[in-house]
Amino acid sequence: MISRFASFASYLGKSIVFGLAIAAILLLLLPNLREQGSGGSLLISSQPAAISFAEGVRRAAPAVVNVYTRSLRSVTDSQPAQLRPQGLGSGVLMSKKGYILTNYHVIADADQIIVALQDGRIFTAELIGSDIYTDLAVLYIESDDLPVIPQNRDTVAMVGDVVLAIGNPYNLGQTITQGIVSATGRSGMASTSYQDFLQTDAAINRGNSGGALVNSLGELVGINTAAYYTSPNVESQGISFAIPYALAHKIMNKLISDGRVIRGYLGITGQQVNPVHAKQLKLGTLTGVVIDNMEPDGPAARAGLLRNDVMIKMDDIAVAGVHDAMDRIAETRPGATVNITVVRRGERLNIPVQVHEPPALARNN
Repeated sequence: MISRFASFASYLGKSIVFGLAIAAILLLLLPNLREQGSGGSLLISSQPAAISFAEGVRRAAPAVVNVYTRSLRSVTDSQPAQLRPQGLGSGVLMSKKGYILTNYHVIADADQIIVALQDGRIFTAELIGSDIYTDLAVLYIESDDLPVIPQNRDTVAMVGDVVLAIGNPYNLGQTITQGIVSATGRSGMASTSYQDFLQTDAAINRGNSGGALVNSLGELVGINTAAYYTSPNVESQGISFAIPYALAHKIMNKLISDGRVIRGYLGITGQQVNPVHAKQLKLGTLTGVVIDNMEPDGPAARAGLLRNDVMIKMDDIAVAGVHDAMDRIAETRPGATVNITVVRRGERLNIPVQVHEPPALARNN
């Protein structure tokens, strides 16, 4: 009898020790279990954790500035020209040196550019350079202790990412809107082929242009540039665009070093090879670019390229698609010659083409 009682006591003791050990582990892992009710019993909190982007905003918002432009004009012919308000937008402080990224269209034709920081400081900004093709411009202000937007070059925006648009819509003051990345790699939204937009449903209104699109950590993922209009005066809800950080950063560095972007130009546009093209042209591959239009007197036309030629290689390196081809052409210094391999009516041809500058580039300073 005593043996049976001792065995039972040993079993009970082990259970109690095991239970206490589990309880201790739970208290360490789940601090909410420590909350005591009025009767001293342990209660599990039913309050859900609040979802907040306040920390990301705290990191990014001070580096997003208001941009105001003024132009010289007179009300009447008899009055001398005076600086008068022209437009407004936003900008992003990119470095402690005082360089600010904004949109070209925000500062176009401005005679004076005013930058206002969120801490109340106001500066007259210098225009370092602008690029109409990507709708980007770099401003400069001279000051100490400038806030800088968080940047992570390894961050790539993906469809479904939560993003925050920070800017100064309608001059109401700094405003944060929230959405997701709806699409990446959007092109054809402008008259040039150098833009590669992020699409978002975060609200971007007049005054937001040039502001920051950041992720939930406050890291810059794009420069807000435009809302989508279905007609000249009808804005589509929930469709806005931003210039990806990688492209904006690359253009910024070129504007700082050269005052403008020196890029190559062939005078062609194209579309990605699709299964129909591949079958019709007997390509056997879905890589390459079908030339669908070209400038009549552009470098490609003068070299002998034709519409419906399929570009498959540049300097013996395969062309993956439209963006790949346009980027490689743009990165080629004007004056250089590239050897372009095309398929024309089933025949492969190698055609050397001398790269030029875009004809409008000289007017974009």
